[in-house]
Amino acid sequence: MSCDNSRPCPCTYDCPRHGRCCACVAHHRDHDEGVPGFFSPEAEATYDRSIEALARDKGIIR
Repeated sequence: MSCDNSRPCPCTYDCPRHGRCCACVAHHRDHDEGVPGFFSPEAEATYDRSIEALARDKGIIR
């Protein structure tokens, strides 16, 4: 998959998809692993990559 991003990758994990958000999201969704890389460093450290965890991290829900 070819994709190019204009912003730096926020993910703290270095992998072959680092910096290619579309490839990363597709990979993790294909493996039922939630959404990667869009969390604050504190939330990233919990390894909970669910949509609910992302919403809590962004202050959308409590």
